[in-house]
Amino acid sequence: MSCDQDAATRHVLDSFRDRLKRLIEVQPLLDLLHFLEDEQKGRIKASLTQNGNMRAVSTLIDEIIQIRDVKGWSRELITALETVGCKHAANYVENNPPNTTEELENDSCIRLIGLMRLSLVNMKTRDVSAHCFSLELLTQEDVENITAAIENQGNTSGARLLLTRVVKNETGWFSKFLKALEDTAHPGLARELRGEPNNEDAMSVDTFELRTVEENEQPCASALKEMETDFRGSLPFLPPTLSTNSSLLSDDLDSSVDSSGLGTSALSSSDNGDVDMYEEGEQMEEEDLTEDDEQSASSREIVLRDYQMEVARPALEGKNIIVCLPTGSGKTRVAVYITREHLESRRRMEEPGKVVVLVNKVPLVEQHYKAEFGKFLQHKYCVKPVSGASQLKISFPQIVEQNDIIICTAQILENSLAKGKNGDEDGIKLSQFSLMVIDECHHTQKGGVYNHIMIRYLKQKHRNQQLVKQQNSPVPIPQILGLTASPGVGGAKTQQKAEEHILQICANLDAFTIKTNTSEEGAKNPYKKIAIAEERKEDPFGDVIKKIMDEIHTHAELKPLCEPGTQTYEQWVVQKEQNAAKEENQKVRVCAEHLRQYNEALHQSNTIRMSDAFCFLDKYHTEELKTKSSSDDDNKITITDTERFLFTLFKDKKAKLQELMGKPQYENNNLAQLKAIVLKEFSTREKARGIIFTRTRLSAIALCQWIQENPKFDEIGVRVSHLIGGGDQSLVKPMTAAEQKDVLNKFHEGEINLLIATTVAEEGLDIADCNFVIRYGLVTNEIAMIQARGRGRAEDSSYTLVAESGSGVAERESVNEYREKMMSKAIAKVCKMNRADYEKKIKEFQFQAIIGEKVKKKKKQQKGMMNEPPCKISLSCRQCNKFVCSGEDIEVIDHMHHVNVTNQFSKLFIVRENTSLQERLLDYETNGVIACKHCGRPWGSMMLYKSIECPCLHIKNFVVAYGTKKKTYDKWSELPIRFPAFDYTQHADLFSEGSGDEDSDAD
Repeated sequence: MSCDQDAATRHVLDSFRDRLKRLIEVQPLLDLLHFLEDEQKGRIKASLTQNGNMRAVSTLIDEIIQIRDVKGWSRELITALETVGCKHAANYVENNPPNTTEELENDSCIRLIGLMRLSLVNMKTRDVSAHCFSLELLTQEDVENITAAIENQGNTSGARLLLTRVVKNETGWFSKFLKALEDTAHPGLARELRGEPNNEDAMSVDTFELRTVEENEQPCASALKEMETDFRGSLPFLPPTLSTNSSLLSDDLDSSVDSSGLGTSALSSSDNGDVDMYEEGEQMEEEDLTEDDEQSASSREIVLRDYQMEVARPALEGKNIIVCLPTGSGKTRVAVYITREHLESRRRMEEPGKVVVLVNKVPLVEQHYKAEFGKFLQHKYCVKPVSGASQLKISFPQIVEQNDIIICTAQILENSLAKGKNGDEDGIKLSQFSLMVIDECHHTQKGGVYNHIMIRYLKQKHRNQQLVKQQNSPVPIPQILGLTASPGVGGAKTQQKAEEHILQICANLDAFTIKTNTSEEGAKNPYKKIAIAEERKEDPFGDVIKKIMDEIHTHAELKPLCEPGTQTYEQWVVQKEQNAAKEENQKVRVCAEHLRQYNEALHQSNTIRMSDAFCFLDKYHTEELKTKSSSDDDNKITITDTERFLFTLFKDKKAKLQELMGKPQYENNNLAQLKAIVLKEFSTREKARGIIFTRTRLSAIALCQWIQENPKFDEIGVRVSHLIGGGDQSLVKPMTAAEQKDVLNKFHEGEINLLIATTVAEEGLDIADCNFVIRYGLVTNEIAMIQARGRGRAEDSSYTLVAESGSGVAERESVNEYREKMMSKAIAKVCKMNRADYEKKIKEFQFQAIIGEKVKKKKKQQKGMMNEPPCKISLSCRQCNKFVCSGEDIEVIDHMHHVNVTNQFSKLFIVRENTSLQERLLDYETNGVIACKHCGRPWGSMMLYKSIECPCLHIKNFVVAYGTKKKTYDKWSELPIRFPAFDYTQHADLFSEGSGDEDSDAD
């Protein structure tokens, strides 16, 4: 091409920029544009990653327009566009656009596809994509991408990608697409797209003659009018361009021809907030929502009450705020409204918009998606819930790039931000988001994951101030929206300290203000009462346990300074066990372990049944004895004199404990009080639905069993289940996310009407409206009190605290009520602060946080062990003190699983069946428990990683020696040593070499 033609092409590119932004796919095109320098391509790719395809096309055009010394680039560009399937764009660049009428009809078809999207996404995408490829509507790369989307994200996601690509073809594509639908057994969809009736039962060949579509026929205006009528009631938006009064259906097209005579279409841009089908492809979601979400536009209308709109107003102006509303007052709905307005505002300004919603519990991801963000926004934006399971299918950066709203746990975001800082390609940056919603934002303190994310934000904000001073462009940072029912007072004892706590939370979230409901509208607190149970006059069962504990104290020469059965005693005995492990004092260490079990049994006896406490102790001793005696002669596990003493001690007292647990007169009075309250709630309410909160997982399970075994509860229709946490950190098997979801669904549907829950249900989870909430001897802080009380959302709901007389529980509840009042006053005081004073205080707290983070990091680096090689440490069994391995034998899989695959280590352990945990994760799975050959102490689990057996070590089972110092750890992250990554290739080679002889023998 001549220089004049190159110049003409520059003019065309600039003139048709808005149209081309919707027609060009940047990613496949860049590989074919050899006239662009690597630096130019880098800028375009950066724009694609951070801002999406449309902004990347604009950057591409800017880069091309600046070209001066390269000849023939315009022909190369046109050829590249045709090759990657952007023929419509190629026609424009070649200055051969369709005439205005054709373009108008083409845009009508695109709008029609947009209107039909909810039906079209259910097509057989694989079949349709194959036919579209044969009709040259899709390229081979398109088909591969669609197939990958189907495999990774589901059929709906693949269908949406197909629709996005098909509409970018040159005019005439519509009739070919109809043919593809008909050839793949979708006649109904084809008829709807033509504007024909789709009720086969109501039609007959005699009374209705089906229209046939000629090769280049486009849907007529009447068809579009019919579609408008059919869909106006079922879609959340109807583009003005499809209105019967619109210029789209008018013969007057003068306004669509620009002064250059190039004939740009009236639809070349999306004014007035229209949603363009070209754009929709970048906003689509893989999953279908529930039937309710497929209903009319009114079901997706977000209507805020006056108090909700009032708290949202500063955020709608672009300010960072904390929304503090009681549980049940619609905080999340406010966040959804702000999210929608934010994205629409960014779109109007032609700026990229991307929202991340952070939660602190896995079940909240799906809850926020289904009940709020997906329900109200998916029809217009691409909303993606991200949990550990979904990350197996697609990388987090890809999810961020392909979606408008991402809902995930904060840890997933933090992990990806950390990778991005280290230059990992699997990492992201905060600048990719324009709004960050932080649920339960009161957790943004004390080194939590929310705090780590916000420290990154504050550092960038501080750097931006320096960049502005240097007259450089600042790095974009997201707007922050915090949500909480109660920020608490942080243990403050004075009003001034309470105000400082609120200011600290505001500073951590960089909040312009904290907004709360000042009117009486919104959620009302349930009726509150305290039920005091009489102290147990006699406790012979507990006395026997205490006598056993005294004998153990004497045997181990221990002198406790606190009463057994209390939390203080448990802390004392845990400390004794840790010290004994480091000092290799096996007598004290084993005795401390048993004392901890007896202490737990005392607690159970005081809160649930004596039989539950006995079963707990009996199960513990049975399993310990089984561990010691299950080994074969070659792997004989040694039983020490102390262990023999402990087993005999329980055996001797077992009969007495069994006798006492069968005497109901000695049961604690808390259970009788709880029984009376539950029976009253279910007998006096037409439809009772409630939650009982208890402290431990064991007590939750035991209370559930107690109710199930009591016929009185069954007679009045009590249907009970327990709900506990998912972390594997206690004496009972945790609940998986799927199990939690199943219980909550049954509670929603009424199949279950009473939940026995630990604190996992206090905060955030959308639990169906309850009309009574009971806290069974459980008091923590004012935040937990407010959260638990907020579960009683139904009219005439009650909140009851069951406490034993003299336990101090009722008194602590009074303290929490006082702190709640302090909190309300503190929030009101902070809201009324002088703006200059507020900002000064916030800035001080933020600088303290940034400096504190630097000091903390420096101290961590100066610990000495951080920079030491792993060979400087060694691990020994926590129970028998036998040497296990050096740190140099340990490797890490996926940055978290510490394994030792050496032959020497394999001779030190036995493998037992893992009956409580059968879980499959990524491409490894847990197969069994590895335990010390000498003493039977569990060391960890046996993993199968890509067909290689890898013993995975749990550091809590070892004593770590560094020089002359010895220490115990609960988590590997506490040990400041960096271990090398697991070298799969090296171990796979060794494995194949070792199996070579077997293979040859088999031959």
